Amino acid sequence: MKGVLSERKTLHPLEIERRELPTAAGYAVRALAREICITFDSRPDAAADTARTLTDPALLEQIDARVGELPGAVRVAIRPPATAAGATIVGAVPLTDAEFGPTPPSWVEAARWSGDAERRASSFELDVVMLLLARSAGEPFGWRGQQGGRLVNNILPSPGHEHEQSGASSKTLLSPHTEDAFHPDRANLLMLACLRNPDQVGTTVSSVRRTELSADERRLLRAPTLPILPDVSYGTGHERYRATPLPTLWNAESTDDTADLTLRYDPAYTPLADADAEFRLAYARLTAELERVCVTAALAPGELLLVDNDVAVHGRVPFTARYDGTDRWLKRVNIRLPERQRRAAEADEDGYGQRIVAPFRAVSNPPASAGVPARATARTAVRLDTTQHDRGTVEHS
Repeated sequence: MKGVLSERKTLHPLEIERRELPTAAGYAVRALAREICITFDSRPDAAADTARTLTDPALLEQIDARVGELPGAVRVAIRPPATAAGATIVGAVPLTDAEFGPTPPSWVEAARWSGDAERRASSFELDVVMLLLARSAGEPFGWRGQQGGRLVNNILPSPGHEHEQSGASSKTLLSPHTEDAFHPDRANLLMLACLRNPDQVGTTVSSVRRTELSADERRLLRAPTLPILPDVSYGTGHERYRATPLPTLWNAESTDDTADLTLRYDPAYTPLADADAEFRLAYARLTAELERVCVTAALAPGELLLVDNDVAVHGRVPFTARYDGTDRWLKRVNIRLPERQRRAAEADEDGYGQRIVAPFRAVSNPPASAGVPARATARTAVRLDTTQHDRGTVEHS
């Protein structure tokens, strides 16, 4: 896939569902985020020299309590993708290039600037915007082992990581993948928001529901054959855990219909050499089909890309980063959709010890009878240890 996609510069906006966030609704989201930030900063116990963080319980309580004040058009625009393409472009949250300052050199700097009220107030406000939008769609969450457990991740090129399979890379193709495919608590929906993209760097999206596979190929790929390992953003130590073979494909409704096919796919972190030749051929066929149906979207500032993480894989074409403050800068939120059911077998996976930060799930955690295994909460980190050091320097996107 790399040989073809690395040269793919053609954009396919007509092949991806497009929705418009009404102008008034966009300004309403920004206004509510600004009001929440002002209220948060004006608390009697808020010290002037204390950096603001998205994990503050008072802030999260405000977001959860007030998201219902947004116009109904917001929820309509942010609903999951409705077509077989598994992706939707939503335009656009109002913003200007000047309000965020230069693109930071790493996610660590981006997080530090966002929390500094004197330096990047607008960036923090946009983080609140992201959480309001994500909460309109479902339950936003983060990962304890990724970007310090932050609920809103910054995706930007970083010096020294140009050739990695991570969102901090630039010169290499970021191979199509299911986000956090290794973990049973992975997102149902990804939301990517563009702050800056002057070079029209394309995000690739490929839906398994647009592929054409034989019955034998689907049968082989449905069998739990190989594990998927954690990506580089989670550090090391996963060797201590049991590597559980997983199915690559399955049907959400227990049918044999491509229309409800779902997948877990991350070839960069799947030990394909351990499988027999028959499985490798079927996997290669799936890879070729995902390349064939690939569409590419270059987000403009303020635009959102919603990716159904159960249906579509995503990646990014190569580009040359300048590291001069003008490079591509996206923000990302993982979203759980409570109405979605996971396969029952996933409740037995340990997720290689990785835990999620899910403060909103603590507010409205559906019962096991709604399709969420009761054991899932054992993997959930509801509160952050704010003294924890940041772990990892890169991230998938």
